[in-house]
Amino acid sequence: MNPVPRWRLAAALAVLAALLGFAAVFTPIYFYNLKLQSFVAEITRRPDSVSQSDDTLRQSVLTKAIELDLPVKADNVHINRAPGILRIGVRYYVRVNLPGYTVDLHFNPSAGTR
Repeated sequence: MNPVPRWRLAAALAVLAALLGFAAVFTPIYFYNLKLQSFVAEITRRPDSVSQSDDTLRQSVLTKAIELDLPVKADNVHINRAPGILRIGVRYYVRVNLPGYTVDLHFNPSAGTR
């Protein structure tokens, strides 16, 4: 049985370290987006939300986004209404600067009543 060459072990450890690094960078961003999605869904489920103004709902979403350190602006929050229906959508992106590469992660958490 031939032992595994040292360069292969080093390459495997480098790949594993890179994957763990990517996970450490991206996981919090996706987790905070999931929390924002849950918050938007919670707002649309509350009975009193239908009677609240668009500005009040928008400010609630913006406050939560700031709390989660997400780059959401007022014009990223879209509120649509129909008789008895409320729909809130948030479209934003997070720019992640990695060594030698920059990536924009696009998110669109939304929810609505039926």
